[in-house]
Amino acid sequence: MLCDRCGENEASVHLTRIINGQKEEIHLCEECARRSSKLNAEDNNLSFQSLLSGILNHNFSNQESSYFTNKNSKELKCPNCGLSYQKFTQGGLFGCQKCFEVFEPKLDELFKRIHGNSRHKGKYPLSFKQLIEVESEINKLKKEMQIAVEKEDFEKAAEIRDKIHAVKDDMEEDKNEK
Repeated sequence: MLCDRCGENEASVHLTRIINGQKEEIHLCEECARRSSKLNAEDNNLSFQSLLSGILNHNFSNQESSYFTNKNSKELKCPNCGLSYQKFTQGGLFGCQKCFEVFEPKLDELFKRIHGNSRHKGKYPLSFKQLIEVESEINKLKKEMQIAVEKEDFEKAAEIRDKIHAVKDDMEEDKNEK
């Protein structure tokens, strides 16, 4: 596959970006990748920091503004250690504990773009999964009950309240059985 930029060399860097379900791919040769995203590819060995920097700052176009950072975030600086947000995006490492607090507003956005979500959804025990599902069902029923009350449909609200109590009772019975 040829490089999407120069169309001459073999593409060796393949980047994929998915935003709102839209998948965009770009295939670059090593030279174009170095020029466009400023990745440090010495001896064909990319460090984690340079790769992260390229991901954070790559914008799939020739615009000067960065996709992941803007003027305000580049000026953001940790008062404790002096690390700027721009330096963090280049190195991928915090300078101190305070950096996380200072950069927190930008990190949510960053994690959503990199991972698709700002909240970790890893594995957990089956019993815990069932508990979360029950709590989710209860929250859903509470919202339905609130809507029924707002519509002054008190009979439906009472039915939903009874369902909530039944779900809670079932959950307590399951706990006592174990």
